[in-house]
Amino acid sequence: MSSRNIAVLGAGSWGTAMAVMMARSGHHITLWGHDPAHIEKLRVDGCNAEFLPGTVFPDTLTVSDDLAQTVSAHDFLMVAVPSHAFRETLLKCKPHLQPKSIVTWITKGFETDSGLLAHEVVGDVLGGDTKMALISGPSFALEVAQDLPTAVVVASPNINVATQVANTLRAPNFLTFPSNNIASAEIGGSMKNILAIAAGISDGLGYGANARAALITLGLTEMVQLGNVYKCSESSFLGLAGVGDLVLTCTDDKSRNRRLGLQLGQGKSINEARLNIGQEVEGIHAAREVHAICEKWSLDMPICTQTYRILYEGIAPDVAVRYLLTRAQRVDPEIN
Repeated sequence: MSSRNIAVLGAGSWGTAMAVMMARSGHHITLWGHDPAHIEKLRVDGCNAEFLPGTVFPDTLTVSDDLAQTVSAHDFLMVAVPSHAFRETLLKCKPHLQPKSIVTWITKGFETDSGLLAHEVVGDVLGGDTKMALISGPSFALEVAQDLPTAVVVASPNINVATQVANTLRAPNFLTFPSNNIASAEIGGSMKNILAIAAGISDGLGYGANARAALITLGLTEMVQLGNVYKCSESSFLGLAGVGDLVLTCTDDKSRNRRLGLQLGQGKSINEARLNIGQEVEGIHAAREVHAICEKWSLDMPICTQTYRILYEGIAPDVAVRYLLTRAQRVDPEIN
């Protein structure tokens, strides 16, 4: 693997974890953040003490708060900002992009209001011929930063681009699998956050492992149902970026979305839970966008609907989950 100069845009937990992992692999990394004070602290401390304490920056990782300079100096970008800031970040990058730049992202979720998937936003802002790829799969930033074994999908509309990016990112403990099923990877990465909130609520209410397993299984069928709107094959959700990410996020307390659900199930308000977590919880935004898609296409997705009602309409969590667990099913849900 040859060394590349890579810019990571977004100095939160995920941007930092990926920057550290790639720098350890021999790449030269510039980690950009929008807050000059935060970036100066990273520079002085040599680590991101706020999000990943104890993870020391390799010598090949530098930090910057100058977006124009960072983007213009690199032809491989990795965007690691929250979904609500994704388009704005791309728009700011556009005037400074090198010709034939590769644009990748680890951002998950539908765009607020438009409901567009991330690759559709990239095409809208930068053009459909942009070399683009999503990195997604069952992974926590902390474990990536700790160099624990991780496997992800690198998805692109162009399998050659996916393969190129996968080869660049692959490391001894960071396995990458190229795919051209980008829509299903994006849907899986967004839906699992909603379903993790639901699973957390169920566990917070004390409903046990059986109920959690039921919610995960039924949630997977909802993921597939939403994928049908985007012409995704059902089998495309059975890999790392679908069921893999879903199981991880619904069952491990490193997940912010699951932790939010746990607190809601234990009686905390949405504002209290968000304050306690202290970081972006993407499932809150995803629930609203997926609910709008369900309304538009008349989709019957009860877990997503009830999670939306808890988050936005104030329905009691125990009422919503009890409805889900007693709702009549015509047949056992299966994926063909």
